[in-house]
Amino acid sequence: MGTVPSTPTLALIALGLVVVIVIAVRVIRSLRRFSRARTLVGDRLGDRVGLLKARRAALKVAFAGRRSQNGVQTRANPAYDRRRGADRRTSNA
Repeated sequence: MGTVPSTPTLALIALGLVVVIVIAVRVIRSLRRFSRARTLVGDRLGDRVGLLKARRAALKVAFAGRRSQNGVQTRANPAYDRRRGADRRTSNA
């Protein structure tokens, strides 16, 4: 009679362990899938950030090129007088 009460207890413990193992396996699979998805999203985001940085750098170069072309006649050129529209540069030619 001493073994009869412990048999249901052992069965419940075994059932509990099986349930815990099944839940643990599912959680681990879900975490692996989440980890893969997170890595994929991070890589794609990094690629897009890199492309945005490259575009920004290209725009900076383009704007700098435009400024240098337009700036020769009007910006910070003391030999060019905007008020009178005259060119006060002297040439030796």
